Amino acid sequence: MPSEEELYEEHILDHYEDPFHRGELSGCTHSHEDKNPLCGDVVRIDLKLDPDGKIEDCYFSGDGCVISQASASMLLEEIQGKTIEELKQFTAEDMLKLYGPRLTPNRQKCCLLSWRVIQQAVHSPVDAADEGS
Repeated sequence: MPSEEELYEEHILDHYEDPFHRGELSGCTHSHEDKNPLCGDVVRIDLKLDPDGKIEDCYFSGDGCVISQASASMLLEEIQGKTIEELKQFTAEDMLKLYGPRLTPNRQKCCLLSWRVIQQAVHSPVDAADEGS
């Protein structure tokens, strides 16, 4: 029987190797990109919001460590179909719990990168004229 730690590691590697909605979202309404200046991890999140503020679709792209990329996948899987209000109530602590294993403060920054990006993405509408450029 695998230990709890081994189960977490397997779940994280699954999200890293076969991520949820990795790529770019054509027709996105909101988008934001940021990086962790300490290590260079980069995450961009594209959102398509419906007129009622519900997340219709979401994708991420970027480069970085297993933690930053797997946590982005986990976050998008978690928030797909939720409203902006529900997303705003999803805290950094919620993100760390979603990820699972305890992390050192520096590694927490890797995990929280996608959470920071999505919190900004909802305030970053895409200009239709800029889309695709």
